[in-house]
Amino acid sequence: MPILDALRTALYMFWDVLWPLILGFGLSAIVQVFVSHASMAKLLGTDSPRSLTLATLFGIASSSCSYAVVALARSIYQKGASFTNAMAFELASTNLVIELGIILIVLLGWQFAAAEFAGGILMVVFIALLLRLTLTPRLRAMALAQAQRGIAGRMEGHAAMDMSVQGGSFLTRLLSGRGFTAVSHLFVLDWASVWIDVAGGFLIAGALTAWVPETVWRNLFLTGNPTLTKIEGPLVGPLVAIISFVCSVGNVPLAAVLWRGGISFGGVVSFIFADLIVLPILDIYRRYYTGRVALYILGTFYLTMAAAGYAVEIVFGALGIIPTNRTVTVMTEGPSWNYTSILNIVFLVLAATLIVRFLRTGGPTMLRMMGGSAREMDHHRAAG
Repeated sequence: MPILDALRTALYMFWDVLWPLILGFGLSAIVQVFVSHASMAKLLGTDSPRSLTLATLFGIASSSCSYAVVALARSIYQKGASFTNAMAFELASTNLVIELGIILIVLLGWQFAAAEFAGGILMVVFIALLLRLTLTPRLRAMALAQAQRGIAGRMEGHAAMDMSVQGGSFLTRLLSGRGFTAVSHLFVLDWASVWIDVAGGFLIAGALTAWVPETVWRNLFLTGNPTLTKIEGPLVGPLVAIISFVCSVGNVPLAAVLWRGGISFGGVVSFIFADLIVLPILDIYRRYYTGRVALYILGTFYLTMAAAGYAVEIVFGALGIIPTNRTVTVMTEGPSWNYTSILNIVFLVLAATLIVRFLRTGGPTMLRMMGGSAREMDHHRAAG
């Protein structure tokens, strides 16, 4: 049955990347324990190379779901960060992150992870240059005035949860009771914020694999002409992402389907980059910064993502390291007793340990407030 075939493919893919997902979110939670949101805006108020570098590093350390990242970027913009640094922070938070790299390696290969990180850095540079050339004082004023209104978006409560642990060495903070609790909270809350996108990504990928004939993909991606495929890929990739409604790491399974279908290497990468311009997030930009600024963000981000896709296509092609094998084995091979199954069991035990800690240390209360407003989170902290 077609539906069973789609569900089976989705399950196969999820099982193969389960341990990388748990590992990635665990490492991400550990990194976030050592980064204070309060210090970000103070250091990101100018468009200097130093501030741009710090925005990138803060973004890497603050990895989370796309919705929470967009909300956090608006928050630091309200508190004094420049618009350019807020946008660079978004790009780094969603593309230069641990969990994404691990999943790409397992599902598609190290070349895609390397292209993601190289392209992510290029995007930060490109967006800084593009905004410097095109962001007018009027647009800047419109964005700031609207941002200061504090209109609610999505996952603002999650974005406002600053659970960093200060004082002492890395190991001291990590091994302390507060550190363990913070890691458990961040781990569970990050999972709670992305599970819909992750599940949606695997289900859509399974459906597309099972239901869409290969001839459709070949015609869409012009596979009969390799030159046209390379030209088309980085332009079409972000457009497919916009209408997919899937963001965060949930778009990696879809990227695997597109690669299997014949899209270019640069097209896959630009598709993954484009989780910040899916339709629901564009609507949040409209509420945060006005409709005109949302269109400006769409245009500049699209150009940046396409340019980065072309760049990695050219560079990786010149180096001769673009993969030629388009077979994604996890779509056809079911679970078996191998190293993947063993690692899944080990990391499921680790996840269960963190979940138990979360439940015993007030985590459910935080979970209920995750989808609320930043103001509600501030009231909670004040009461505590």
